[in-house]
Amino acid sequence: MRVATLNTNKQKTSLETRTFKPHREASKDIHPSLHASENAVLMGQAAYGALTNFKKSGFEPDIILSHSGWGSSLFAKDVFPKAKLLNYYEWYYHCHGGDGEFVAQKRFDANSELRIRMKNTPILHDIAAQDWGQCPTYFQQSMIPEKFRSEISVIHDGVDTQFFTPNPDIVLNVNGKKFTKEDEIITYIARGMEDYRGFRQFMEAVSEIQKMRPKAHVMVLGQDRVAYGSQRPDGKGLKNWAFENFEYDHDRLHFFGNQPLEFLLQMIRISKVHVYLTAPFVLSWSLLETMATEALIVASDTAPVLEVIKDNHNGLLVPFFEVDKLIEKINYALDNQDALKEIRQNARKTILMSYDKNDLLPLYRDLIHKVEAGERPSTHYTYKNI
Repeated sequence: MRVATLNTNKQKTSLETRTFKPHREASKDIHPSLHASENAVLMGQAAYGALTNFKKSGFEPDIILSHSGWGSSLFAKDVFPKAKLLNYYEWYYHCHGGDGEFVAQKRFDANSELRIRMKNTPILHDIAAQDWGQCPTYFQQSMIPEKFRSEISVIHDGVDTQFFTPNPDIVLNVNGKKFTKEDEIITYIARGMEDYRGFRQFMEAVSEIQKMRPKAHVMVLGQDRVAYGSQRPDGKGLKNWAFENFEYDHDRLHFFGNQPLEFLLQMIRISKVHVYLTAPFVLSWSLLETMATEALIVASDTAPVLEVIKDNHNGLLVPFFEVDKLIEKINYALDNQDALKEIRQNARKTILMSYDKNDLLPLYRDLIHKVEAGERPSTHYTYKNI
C-alpha cells in the first residue's frame, strides 16, 4: 500500500508516502467560472507526477482510493489503467435550491450559475472514471445526480467510540481557571466562523444568554476564517463582525482556535450544551463525535442533521435562522439537565449503533475488496437509524 498526499498533510503514517503540490495557482486572467476547474487540473497534474514515481519504482496498485472534487484523481487511471478506482464524494454543488442560496437567502444570478456548475467538472470526470463511489451520508449522496447514485455506496468514516466517551470527572484548565461538568458551559465547534455553520446566529444568541445567565461560559473551537462559502474581503471570519454588533462579557467568552483532538474531547466532556448549526451542506464529523461523548446537542433542523438527530430523542432541534428559538432552546437545555439525561444517552447510542468505527471499518474493507474484485457492492452500508 502506498499514499500520495498533499505536502501540507502533516499526519504521520507507517505507509510509504509521496507528497505533491500544484506548481502554481489558477491563472487570474481566465474566465472566473474556470478557476476551480484549472486548480483541479493543476492538482491532478501534481498527483499524476507522484503516481508516476510509484509506477517507476515498480508499484502497481490493484485499487486506488481517492477523495474527489479537488482534482487529485483526475488522471489516476491514465497512470494505472488496470487499477480499480474508488472515489469518496463529499459534496456535489447546486446553484439553485442548494446550500449557497439557503445561506444567502436569495436566488443566485447567472454568473453564480456558471461558476457553481463548473465546480462540478472534476467531480463529473471522477464519476466517469470510477469503478465505484462512496459518500459518508445519505444526504450527501442525495446531492449527486440521481442517475449516478446507484454506483455510490453510503458508508460513513466512523467515530472512534473508545476515544470519544463521556467522562463527568474531567477538569479543563483554561488560562489558570479550572472548568468542570458542574460549570455552565456552552460549546461550539467548527472549522471556521462562518455563515454556513450559523456563526452569526450563534454569536447573537451568546450575547443575550450571557445577559440572562451570569454564570454561563461559552467556548468556541475553530479559526476566525471562512472555510465554506464566499470569502470576506479581509479573508477573516465573523468574530469581529460579532464584536462590532453585539455586547459580550469577554471574561466568559473563550476562543481557542485550533487545538489537538484531546483538548476538543475534554471541552465537549464538560459541556452542558453543545450548539451545532449548519446549512444543508456536509455534515460535520465533530457533531457525531460530540454525540458519542453524550453531549446535549442543540442543532439546526436542516437536512444533514435530520439524518442523525430526532428532536427530543437524541438532541434538540431549532430552525437555522431563528435566533430567539435558539436562545430559548439553549436556556431550556441548561435548566433541565437531569430531565434531558436520556437524550444525552440516546445520542451516544445512535453513534454506537450506526457510526462506530469498529463496525464500519470491516464494512469499508468489504467495499474495497468487492470493488477490487469487480463485484457489485451494496449501496447501503450505513444504517438509517431514526
